[in-house]
Amino acid sequence: MLTLLYVLLALLVFGLLIMIHELGHFLVARACGVGIREFSIGMGPKIFSWKGKKSFGAASKPNALRNAEENGEAIPLIKTEQDEETVTQYSLRAFPIGGYVSMVGEDEESDLPTSFQTKKVWQRILIVLAGPVMNVLLGFLLMTVLVLSTPQLASTTIGAFNEGATSPQYGLQIGDRVTHVNGTRVFTGNELVYEILNDGYEPVDLTVVRNGETLELADVIFPSLVSEGVNFGSADFRVYAEQKSFGNIVKHSFSRSVSTVKMIFDQLGDMIGGRYGMNAVSGPVGVTEGMVTAAKSGATDFLYLVIVITVNLGVFNLLPIPALDGGRLLFLVVEGVTRKPVNKNIEGYIHFAGLMILLALMAVIFCKDIAGLFVR
Repeated sequence: MLTLLYVLLALLVFGLLIMIHELGHFLVARACGVGIREFSIGMGPKIFSWKGKKSFGAASKPNALRNAEENGEAIPLIKTEQDEETVTQYSLRAFPIGGYVSMVGEDEESDLPTSFQTKKVWQRILIVLAGPVMNVLLGFLLMTVLVLSTPQLASTTIGAFNEGATSPQYGLQIGDRVTHVNGTRVFTGNELVYEILNDGYEPVDLTVVRNGETLELADVIFPSLVSEGVNFGSADFRVYAEQKSFGNIVKHSFSRSVSTVKMIFDQLGDMIGGRYGMNAVSGPVGVTEGMVTAAKSGATDFLYLVIVITVNLGVFNLLPIPALDGGRLLFLVVEGVTRKPVNKNIEGYIHFAGLMILLALMAVIFCKDIAGLFVR
């Protein structure tokens, strides 16, 4: 029963993260005067839906009807298809693996005043960016909550070495304040540990401040560990705690959020480079399983995983892949540079092909995740 509650919690949170993403598109589209046909959370069969009370119908009327209405003239008693389309329908669908905002003129030719196509390029770019940005901003906000709930903040100053530590043999000393790992600036102990975890399976270069002097320590070797066939470095030290001041809270919240974004790009690069295989990729089933495990470990682990997932949603959707927000953004940038929109039919075919590839990939990952539930 407890595991079932954790699963329901994970599904609820996953659905909320998708809703935040789609809400970003929805709010900015409405602010720019774009008509919304449907705001949907989830994919697949519809569980329930309802019509919104507010309609963009008045704005979507043909000019003749609008002018007649404004001048107090008689208006024919007709209801156009366009008017009906711009009453927003809100839907909850069966599978919490995505969602969408269907806008007037998004995927078809339309010269209505409320059409996505009739808006200026910068407005359409803002609408497309809004979803991923909302996910990333949510991650930054939740990171602040995580930092506030943390009893102690970790500095980058070495306080002690673990038993069997190897890094002291290569010049690292107690009292050293580490500022860079392989050229990457680190501001918090969490960032320091991550950079060593990511790069420390090979010798790394450290920049430290010792007694007010900046020193370069080359080819420092840390202990390594192997997880699911992938090599990682292991920080063989403990760091001093920092005072929990307003400035340090801001520093840790911002720096750790930026580090989370960097971590996602690092992982994408490592996947392309072959360091990680398909086993490292998870779909909704694998993510839900991870969230259940984190929830059982405690609120802090669960909150951190939620942060990683929401930032991941934002970053992944910004990649220039057809059918994703980043793919649509790429076409808008081309239009802004050339001052000429890409042929909608061509763009539609490209997005459709990208969607089919993504669905096929999701099916493979889904099967892998399901098999992983039974094979341990």
